Amino acid sequence: MPVPVGAHMGGPSTFDKLKMGAMMGGTVGVIIGFIFGSVNIMRYGAGPNGVMRSLGQYMLGSGATFGFFMGIGSTIRTETTSQQAMEAFARAQRRPIMMQSQAYRQSRKE
Repeated sequence: MPVPVGAHMGGPSTFDKLKMGAMMGGTVGVIIGFIFGSVNIMRYGAGPNGVMRSLGQYMLGSGATFGFFMGIGSTIRTETTSQQAMEAFARAQRRPIMMQSQAYRQSRKE
């Protein structure tokens, strides 16, 4: 049986947004960890763990931290989707209505 058009068109769920934020943050964190870890290994040496293990620790730690905070941030950002919040945001974003005062118009005619 085919799925009717318009079904499940509400967008991604909060959990989907959490996963997406965690994946994006984790990817950025791994890249930053690679850069930061490489620079530190070149400057100070690998230490007793060796190059690959030290670099992996930098990448894993940075990826986990960035992923955690990005996942939480994306969840918090998309949590308030109530109708009242959307209307308040729309009212705050519209242009103000400016009207000339009566006294100003009468003084211009004279």
